[in-house]
Amino acid sequence: MADEVDGLRFEQKHGKARVRVARVWRKEDGRYFFVEWNVSITLLSDCLPAYVFDDNSDIVATDSMKNTVYVKAKECSEVLSVEDFAIELGRHFTSFYQKVTTAIVKVVEKPWERVCIDGQPHEHGFKLGSEKHITEVTVKKSGALRVTAGIEGLALLKTTKSGFEGFIRDKYTLLPETRERMLATEVSASWRFPDISSIQLTMPNLHFLPVNLSSKDSATIVKFDDDVYTPTDEPHGTIEASLSRLRSKM
Repeated sequence: MADEVDGLRFEQKHGKARVRVARVWRKEDGRYFFVEWNVSITLLSDCLPAYVFDDNSDIVATDSMKNTVYVKAKECSEVLSVEDFAIELGRHFTSFYQKVTTAIVKVVEKPWERVCIDGQPHEHGFKLGSEKHITEVTVKKSGALRVTAGIEGLALLKTTKSGFEGFIRDKYTLLPETRERMLATEVSASWRFPDISSIQLTMPNLHFLPVNLSSKDSATIVKFDDDVYTPTDEPHGTIEASLSRLRSKM
């Protein structure tokens, strides 16, 4: 929230980060549903007196934000998505507190997946998966809502039929061209609603470097034949791309 103080522009926000909460729902048919969320809350509010007059009467304590996460998790009697939970929190903060003008809620869902035994889903057994489900919701007091969702940490790899050639070569270039290499990345993707208005992809390289070993006594200890690699992710290349719908001016 921006204010003017003695001719200066003043902006402030405060919140609570890394509030961890887990929720279990029990169904009448014996199945259990489980989620684990890591919640971060940021509030924008009209609380200039706290900075100018030492008056905290308009400040929402961050401890209250933390406790609200647990209260709202308890109140959710039915299974709900991470996006819906973030929206519920954002709407609470902007409606319950008079001075809060905007709430930004980010939630990361840990990838717990139901275990299958003998091909059948277990009623109450879970294992940790790979990619995390993320969302960031912005709720304004006017009711305006912006929702971004996505995934992070999705590791992908192919062992053959990848190459890199035809790139710019100059006095700084040592990398040889190749038509055969291992390709690996860790995908982070996000998309903005409604109707998927935009998509953002981040795909850093996860490198697997060929291993060739030799010594003064042996010219070849290990000869690389597209088989033995050294995994490394530092330093790494980064690749990012975004795609947005073109909006009509009509």
